Amino acid sequence: MWILYSNCIERIRCFFFGFFEAGDKRIQAFVRSGAKWLEKDCCRESVIMMKRKKQEPSVEINVRKKNMKFDNVYFFNGTAYAGKSTMVKRLAEKHNGIACEENYHEALMDDNLDWNEFPNLGYTVHLKDWAEFVRRTPEEYARWIEGGAKEGEILELRILEDLVRTTDKKIFVDTNISLETLKRISDRDHVMIMLADPQISVSRFFDRPDSEKQFLYQLLLKEKDPEAAMANFRKCLEKVNSQENYDKFLHSGFQV
Repeated sequence: MWILYSNCIERIRCFFFGFFEAGDKRIQAFVRSGAKWLEKDCCRESVIMMKRKKQEPSVEINVRKKNMKFDNVYFFNGTAYAGKSTMVKRLAEKHNGIACEENYHEALMDDNLDWNEFPNLGYTVHLKDWAEFVRRTPEEYARWIEGGAKEGEILELRILEDLVRTTDKKIFVDTNISLETLKRISDRDHVMIMLADPQISVSRFFDRPDSEKQFLYQLLLKEKDPEAAMANFRKCLEKVNSQENYDKFLHSGFQV
């Protein structure tokens, strides 16, 4: 665990070393400070939600066609339990920036959203029996996660496109935007991949005290065969936190 922790700190320092060339004295000073806050709570989950105004349903952002560059946006992607949320929050605090933290796209998940266009994001909104959520096969669960990430990317880009038009502040993003899209809209100096051992995402899934995970844990315990239900859900987590997905991030071409 301490080896992973040390690697996490070293990777982050190496990443921000690349910002020296950008001439941003505030970030340079931050790098020299040694990021002492990281040593205190690198793995603490951040739960601040960015509140955004409602968007008009007709507004569509086609970033791929525009090939837009988000010059003041810094993206953090990677695996669970790698410290992305903590990094985004602390950097925004340090540089008086804006933090778009985990699942910030949910700010646009309201009655204005066409759920036919976003069926995966709307899955839990319209779910009548939550037992169905934990009874899915690993393949069904993985398809839902992948589909939700693609739909969430659309909402993320809508929020970010609006933000870059209205502020000059630095924007730090805990993102699920795909690697392919990040390569089109950003560059190596604005993207960091943070990784943790895939098994941590499985073995420690219920360690976090947030209400959603504890709710799922109680659902599993209420199943007719809790042990079998827990084993199936663990396979679901292993499917989406596979070594293959880890390697895609590791060899993405972005700084890790």
